[in-house]
Amino acid sequence: MKKQQQQSATTRFRSFKTRIARGSTKELLIEKALFVSGISSILIVFFIVAFLVKESLPALALGRVFLLGMRWSPGHNQFGILPTIISTFVVGLGALAIAAAVGIPTAVYLAEFAPPWLRNVIKPCVDLLVGIPSVILGFFGLMVFVPFIRDHFGGCGESILAGWLILSIMTLPHVISISEDAIRGVPTAYREASLALGATDLVTIRLLILPNARSGILASLILGMGNAIGETMAVLMVIGNPHIPWIPHSVLEPVRVLTSTIVLEYSYMVWGSMHQHALFAIGVVLFVIVAVLNIATTAVLRERTTTVIKGAVRG
Repeated sequence: MKKQQQQSATTRFRSFKTRIARGSTKELLIEKALFVSGISSILIVFFIVAFLVKESLPALALGRVFLLGMRWSPGHNQFGILPTIISTFVVGLGALAIAAAVGIPTAVYLAEFAPPWLRNVIKPCVDLLVGIPSVILGFFGLMVFVPFIRDHFGGCGESILAGWLILSIMTLPHVISISEDAIRGVPTAYREASLALGATDLVTIRLLILPNARSGILASLILGMGNAIGETMAVLMVIGNPHIPWIPHSVLEPVRVLTSTIVLEYSYMVWGSMHQHALFAIGVVLFVIVAVLNIATTAVLRERTTTVIKGAVRG
């Protein structure tokens, strides 16, 4: 009897060891699969960047002539992109200013004053803006904003101002969502201490809440700027895109930005020509700008997370 029990126990132990070995093998396979997935994303970015740089080297080799040149005319072998870079930042910064003027107060209201039922209405509407295709927003701007600007302010309607309005709508969800999360992340004890000292709600928000949430708000603005600069279809439909780019002197002037230049001219470029290399070089410049903005956003958010953790530890 004892011998049978010992054999049964030995069998169960061996079965247990087999299951552990099989489980370890499965975990190892899953771990390797996750590692390959992570490496693949890095490799994809690397190959995209390598291809862009390879195709753009002849244009980038022009140096100041390319980056600081004032005239873009492929037919005359002139490939200066400085007016296009300036126009890109003018359109992006203006849209960001409008989005900040609307988005930050909205985030403050949602985080501090809105009743739950109203927040549950506004928040999904804000999030819904992210899901609207850019071509739909561009078509809306072309049919609504462009005629309105042309009839009430003059000009052709397709202008910097139209680009500001469309891009600000596309930037709003990022500004509102991230800013609201940053404001809600300020410890409640800060509010209670300020109110206990006799400060009003508005004074508490202005002098305490917003300064402590500034890292998250700044990150939302930087991220919004990156999205505005990288947007193509919506801005392409409303900014005019003159044949020869120039530095704008009025918000009612049409302009051409980096993204629209690539889209408009890629269809008729000659492969292997300097024109083709210049368009790829524009892509590299655009990639560098957006990458720098994304890195800045990550750094700001990391700083905010570190600050919050230190405050929690001290508390």
